Amino acid sequence: MLILGSFPSTASLAAQQYYAHRQNQFWKILSALLEQPLPGLDYPVRQQAVRAAGIAIWDVYGECERSGSLDSAIRNAIPNDFAALQKSAPVLRRVCFNGQRAGRFAPQLAALGFETLILPSTSPANASWSFARKLTVWREGLDISGEVARFACRPASADFE
Repeated sequence: MLILGSFPSTASLAAQQYYAHRQNQFWKILSALLEQPLPGLDYPVRQQAVRAAGIAIWDVYGECERSGSLDSAIRNAIPNDFAALQKSAPVLRRVCFNGQRAGRFAPQLAALGFETLILPSTSPANASWSFARKLTVWREGLDISGEVARFACRPASADFE
């Protein structure tokens, strides 16, 4: 499974960590789904736990111009090479999008043969959704407790490495 955001926030870029903004609920949601204390773990340990669960994290945009961290401020964006996923991650089946902006790429990835799902953004900008409501939708969408394959499907440029 691959979770695609739009592009890292300024806090994430500064920390060189996905979802580093302290108010972003991404790690809190994955923590509840994986039943692990992810927010309290060092980032490399968090990455390892997520990979062990068969989840990769990446973004739809490889480059963009943006003032601040809002998706609505993204300009001149260059998408990542999704076709390369089929070669670099041959067992990848499901691609989930963290929010509507990233979800604009769902048709492209579906055309490549991936199962796609747009989930509510974990960003603090998505304040109209409560944590409980986001968690419910993410739990249903990711189906972590179900038959999610345990495979490593990390693109080479994922996780800021």
